[in-house]
Amino acid sequence: MTQHSRRLFLQSLAASALYGENLPPIRAITKGPKFHWFAYYDKLQFDPSSRYALGMEVDFEHRSPRPEDEITLGIVDTENKDQWQSFGKTRAWNWQQGAMLQWLPGSNTDVIWNDRRDHQFVSIIRNIRTGKERVIPAPIYCLSPDGKTALYPDFRRLNDCRPGYGYAGISDPNSAVLSPENAGIWKLDLESGKSTLIISLADIVKVPNPVPPPKMLGIGDKWEDYWKTAKHWFNHLLVSPDGKRFIFLHRWRGEVEGRSFSTRLFTADMTGQNLHVLDPYGRTSHFVWRDPQTVTAWAWHPSHNNRFYNYTDRTDKVEVIGKDVMTENGHNTFLRNNRWILNDTYPDKQKLQHPYLFEIATERKVPLGHFLSPPEYTGEWRCDNHPRSSPDGKKVCIDSPHNGGRQMYLIDISGIS
Repeated sequence: MTQHSRRLFLQSLAASALYGENLPPIRAITKGPKFHWFAYYDKLQFDPSSRYALGMEVDFEHRSPRPEDEITLGIVDTENKDQWQSFGKTRAWNWQQGAMLQWLPGSNTDVIWNDRRDHQFVSIIRNIRTGKERVIPAPIYCLSPDGKTALYPDFRRLNDCRPGYGYAGISDPNSAVLSPENAGIWKLDLESGKSTLIISLADIVKVPNPVPPPKMLGIGDKWEDYWKTAKHWFNHLLVSPDGKRFIFLHRWRGEVEGRSFSTRLFTADMTGQNLHVLDPYGRTSHFVWRDPQTVTAWAWHPSHNNRFYNYTDRTDKVEVIGKDVMTENGHNTFLRNNRWILNDTYPDKQKLQHPYLFEIATERKVPLGHFLSPPEYTGEWRCDNHPRSSPDGKKVCIDSPHNGGRQMYLIDISGIS
């Protein structure tokens, strides 16, 4: 460990001591000299046994991925000295969401991730025991609960509109088109490899908004007039627990947004029909399905401004959750039969990130640690904690750069009741 790395690590430990808390046990499950992370919070990092954790390995930090940059994919055995075993590589990845690496639902042998081969984005299904591999002629973003279907946006457009979420190597052929008819959200059959465009960007701008534009936008009384000059894209797709509907973000950037963007939160059935604007107010961020009818998201609402809210699908029902406790944006998931919300924060003024558990019934907040995020981890190559829980609800894995470079850390929450 370098002197600088040691100083950062000690600062992080001092922060935990400063809070005077009895924090749960934590250990690093990856180590240098290379850097490791899993990335997004709504993917299956752990196998059904909760023993094996997926991760990615890279030999540089603090810059955007280039087309030639190839990273390694691997698995950590958390019950055998945290041994790392590599099983694949990819050239389709980003810092925030990696390569969409995840276990196929219910499988203890098959994993899936995105790659770029022959100037095309594809997905790879690999049996990590036998090494048998199958190439699907399209990428994936999220999977259905039965593991048979995937959804994906145009990663070329994502890389153009929101660097850090798309992939380098293939330019967007619609870069100059504001709302193209041949780009949007595709449904992919993982068995046949057939994909179908189910919602286009040209279609989504035709969907009226249930409320007038927020006054802060200063765009008059009609969204439609404003949208004619804005550029549109899709991001953040997630299938409901029963596999019948999915949620996604419609985002756009026009003269009003400048370098930022505005957002609508939608749901739809798995054919792209029966669209519903779940949050029309322009500021939706992270979300998760609580159950097949309820989405919990950080958003702005006139009732309590910026907070986490429960949205009932296909209705106008909205209720705040954790109003006085979960007061900051974070990456939220549910665990232990929806008793707890697992969440985190972005770096505060002291550059500390704070993963925690929130007990819904009692509104009790249980800190899981306080981790330093050095100032060079910013923008596109920041390292969010993105907490992920194991299926048995006893472990939480985070990404953190507090010890001199991003690595994965395992937090034992089995003693929290």
